[in-house]
Amino acid sequence: MLTVSVVLVFFVVSLLLMQFLKLQWMRRRFPPGPTPYPFFGNLLQMNFQIHHEILKKMAKIHGNVFTLWLSNIPIVVLQGFQAVKEGLTVHAEDVAGRPTSSIFHILTHGNGVMFSNGHLWKQQRRFGLATMRKMGVGKKDQEYRLQEEACHLVEYLQKTNGKPLDPTMPVVHTVSNVICSVIFGHRFSEDDENFHRLIESVDTLTTFGNSISFFVYEMFPWLASHFLAPFKQTVSSINFVNTLLAKELESHKQKGKPEENQDFIDYYLDEIDKTKGDADSTYDEENLIQTIFDLFLAGTETTATTLRWALLYMVVYPDIQEKVQKELDAVLGRSHLICYEDRKKLPYTNAVIHEIQRYSNIILIALPRQSVKDTELLGYPVPKNTIILSNIDSVLSDPGKWETPDQFNPGHFLDKDGNFVNREAFLPFSIGHRVCMGELLARMELFIVFSTLLQAFTFTLPEGVKEVNTKLVFGITMKPPPYQLCAIPR
Repeated sequence: MLTVSVVLVFFVVSLLLMQFLKLQWMRRRFPPGPTPYPFFGNLLQMNFQIHHEILKKMAKIHGNVFTLWLSNIPIVVLQGFQAVKEGLTVHAEDVAGRPTSSIFHILTHGNGVMFSNGHLWKQQRRFGLATMRKMGVGKKDQEYRLQEEACHLVEYLQKTNGKPLDPTMPVVHTVSNVICSVIFGHRFSEDDENFHRLIESVDTLTTFGNSISFFVYEMFPWLASHFLAPFKQTVSSINFVNTLLAKELESHKQKGKPEENQDFIDYYLDEIDKTKGDADSTYDEENLIQTIFDLFLAGTETTATTLRWALLYMVVYPDIQEKVQKELDAVLGRSHLICYEDRKKLPYTNAVIHEIQRYSNIILIALPRQSVKDTELLGYPVPKNTIILSNIDSVLSDPGKWETPDQFNPGHFLDKDGNFVNREAFLPFSIGHRVCMGELLARMELFIVFSTLLQAFTFTLPEGVKEVNTKLVFGITMKPPPYQLCAIPR
């Protein structure tokens, strides 16, 4: 019996040693980084999370381009403005892929825009951008949807009569209905059960994205899929959203072809008809459903979370809130329907919105890229099919680019005369070929909704509350902790 145990221990130790030596051999082909261990790689050092603070510590030791190992999978990390900018733009085409890991396959099956690759991705993205332009995103044609939703939010808050409330759900409803109007051509009632489940499903998906469960699934897919509750909830959420989107698609098809396209689904169905018989075409109903899934997921979570931070910061920094309101009153008055063009006349308000995005930094780590060929990043060789992570937090808080990176300071976006100044290190939407497709819509939404709210209300802490927690809740997006405020009509 003792001999069997000795043999077993010897076998396990030999296996671990071989794995360790194999990892050390593989490391020679990549930028430097912390020593990976058998089976786990660097996951133990990372506490099974890709956390910006851990990346910052590693960069101090290994430099602004370094390699982490998730089990035996290498990931090259870009840290700081210069590394992120050069890494994603000098050979932009080489690093325009997305990883094809197990979880991303379950999410998208390689369809849509967010996690597709090659010809399919290029065609879907090109179509998406062109369609957004046709639908008037960035122009007055699209503003009425945003103004309408901002007004609905104002009406909702007026009914609270200045009593304490958690702004999360009303803000999420507002932002979700903007993207629903773009995609489906209609908004949902706040009482609609499917709408609530849709929002809950998005929250489930984003919570799973940078959790321990995510990495456990990547290492033990069979085990996780059978026994991991968060994974089962994620799959259930994916299925619900896909079913709801399929019903919307069927509803559009039953209505027949409109005289003039009204929404994203109309344009896409029209494109499917136009490209029938084209062997190079990737336009089909599977890609349509996945693309609108991607647009809804990206368009809801990020903007709603930024607006929640915006209201929290206005409560925490009442002097900044007051300066925004004074500028709005002086330039526009209190009855003016706010347009995106107004930002040019409101430098301080515009600077505050930009600083909210910089300081809240809701996407600490950009969605992973993948090299599509052997390439080079800042002098380091990067083999084909290597995953690349950009630490956006290290860009938006780069001490070499921001005067007071750890403070909320709208002055970062103002010159000495008070004029608005954009900054090259302001990259909340990332950079390169995979830059956020909905960037312009998000910018419009943030400006119109935020300015409309501050035109109508003063936001304060509930009576008796002296301070509020501003420590982020870690996930795929960094949300504020739950809080309450009072919306006092002006």
